[in-house]
Amino acid sequence: MSTTQTRSSSADRLIESFHGAGNSTLQSVRKFLDTVNGAIPDVGADVGPRQSVIDPAFTMTEQIVGSSTQLAEKIVKLSQDVVTESDRADE
Repeated sequence: MSTTQTRSSSADRLIESFHGAGNSTLQSVRKFLDTVNGAIPDVGADVGPRQSVIDPAFTMTEQIVGSSTQLAEKIVKLSQDVVTESDRADE
């Protein structure tokens, strides 16, 4: 296996890892919403106890996903920098 193939495979594994984490987060949100729906039925009101639970939960989820995305971007950038330095050293 060539160095390029190894790097591509490593990048693919990293991407799949973050994809899996994102899917896990979405499943957790779905389970949370199912729990809220069971505990606090929707009575059609825009504002109420149900909405006061759901809105902060979605805000938290957005922050978690945003942080994960930033982490993934930093890891990919760092990996690209390391590969570039490695390529320069090989020349």
